[in-house]
Amino acid sequence: MRDKFRGKDFLTLMDFTREEINDILNVSYDLKMKWARRQPHEYLRGRTIAILFEKPSTRTRTSFQAAIAHLGAQSFYMRPDEMQLARGEPIKDTARVIDRYCDALVMRTFGQDRLEEFARYMKNPVINALSDLTHPCQGLADLLTIREKKGDFKGLKLAYAGDIWNVCHSLMIAGGTMGFDVYVAIPPGYSPNPKVYQFAREAAQKSGSKLILTQDLKEALKDADIIYANTWHSMGAAEKEKEKRAKDFGPYQINEEVCKVAKPDFIFMHCLPAYRGEEMTEEIIEGPHSVVWDQAENRMHTEKAILALFVP
Repeated sequence: MRDKFRGKDFLTLMDFTREEINDILNVSYDLKMKWARRQPHEYLRGRTIAILFEKPSTRTRTSFQAAIAHLGAQSFYMRPDEMQLARGEPIKDTARVIDRYCDALVMRTFGQDRLEEFARYMKNPVINALSDLTHPCQGLADLLTIREKKGDFKGLKLAYAGDIWNVCHSLMIAGGTMGFDVYVAIPPGYSPNPKVYQFAREAAQKSGSKLILTQDLKEALKDADIIYANTWHSMGAAEKEKEKRAKDFGPYQINEEVCKVAKPDFIFMHCLPAYRGEEMTEEIIEGPHSVVWDQAENRMHTEKAILALFVP
């Protein structure tokens, strides 16, 4: 199986088939079981992984560094303001040098185009740890969590409420590819990226699932198996933008009252960080339906699988 992935970039879930995603999920679960039993799995001993984050992170940085350590590899963290990139060095020069020193680059950035430029000039894998467009590592962790809690993806309905960007995009792609319905509750004036939306719609048509954008939160939540909340604003948003979004997204808060129309055994998910009293209430994230902490743990296991499969 490793030959199928070795040396490839991991930039977006749009690059992978249902079968390939299932392969990665299977390896994720296997590595999760090995970790739980404290069985050694140092498949990348002797490798060196560079981590370049242009955006702050808690879960992504911690989970990747833990995953790299468990696999027996070494990692080092690079801050953009300490690199020549901040002084005008072209990406292609930085990328080719990192490629000579390291076996892979894990990158968290504002622009998908920056990731793609690094990938263009590196022979070793570039792994998307979040961009403005997609968050494929989060998408895989979400899929692993759903599979663990609900079994087969077919016939499931996921309702999403929150910022209509990278995490939402990855869920739309995941739903269409894996064959479960995704309903996005979206305020007037907001819309997903057209390219991602078109891909997800076509994937949903092929898999027999639905991708629905609706301004009606109750329509999205009705008979939902999974309710997924996300922050209302992107990292680094200006105060005026936060105020506007709080007004626009306020009616889309996930609370106990609106969840009454979901299935009785629904699970609640959130990619974190969570802002209690905004996108969801304390009672929801700390309640019996919440699987948020299992979901957060699965970040490490799916990232470990990506590294084990893709790093040459």
